Amino acid sequence: MPRKRRQCLSLAAMIVAFAATVATASAQSYPTRSVRLIVPAAAGGPSDIMARIIAQKLSEAWGQQFIVENMPTGAGNVAVGMVAKSPPDGYTILTPAASPHVLTVTPSLPAHNVQELIALVKANPGKYSYASPGTGTTGQLAGELFRVSLGLDMVHVPFNGAAPALTSTIGGHTPMMFGALPGAAPHIKDGNLRALAVTSAKRDLNFPNVPTLAEAGVPDQVSEFIQAVLVPTGTPKEIIDKLQREIARIVALPEVKERLAAIGYTPVGNTPEEFAAQIKADVARWAKVIRDAGIKQIE
Repeated sequence: MPRKRRQCLSLAAMIVAFAATVATASAQSYPTRSVRLIVPAAAGGPSDIMARIIAQKLSEAWGQQFIVENMPTGAGNVAVGMVAKSPPDGYTILTPAASPHVLTVTPSLPAHNVQELIALVKANPGKYSYASPGTGTTGQLAGELFRVSLGLDMVHVPFNGAAPALTSTIGGHTPMMFGALPGAAPHIKDGNLRALAVTSAKRDLNFPNVPTLAEAGVPDQVSEFIQAVLVPTGTPKEIIDKLQREIARIVALPEVKERLAAIGYTPVGNTPEEFAAQIKADVARWAKVIRDAGIKQIE
């Protein structure tokens, strides 16, 4: 299936669950009751919308309710921890909140491109700050990769979610932000934010005039965070496979693809093995960023 690198909906379950085996009959009858679909993000955002689209289609297909529950606290760690400790039976599912990012600034900031921003920050050490949805979120990781790699003296200001971070940046209280492109897109289009660069490997088709960070003269900054469906370790392989097949079918539906495109996502119905390789590479890369940036606490 073709894959757009900017925003990928990677639909696969965690590979470590493959150790468990059960009779095929249990997967054939699954689900026999309602399923919790946990979203570690606030209601109304792109991740929440994506989860509700999938939950609705799964409910229609299997005749059981897939109920979305939002847990936006702790940079997603509260939700992840809760799901990881849940019974591995397929009745508690996680859809992590993550996506590629765009570097935006408030329109009043005297920086119209990335190089002007770098020069401005270097000329005023400690004066400028950037917003993110919270400590330990992917927005901070993208921002810290930018800061550390360029040796910039700027302050990270974490918020409890993307919405207040966007509001602060639009108002100029935090003059710049690394945030998810879907959330920032309407504000860029209406002129409330100025987009300087996307953190993807290629330009976004919806914003062809916005360069990548590499094109803007800052290489090795690709932040293509993934959206996925995960289940607890130990979930039977037959249930994992059943979920993967059905979700892959759902996101391939024309009306679903259209709705996902409207919020900035392009679906990729890949396999658990492919997703596992992607997780492994991302963990190593972002662990180094966390160490280099000295991120020690998740708020």
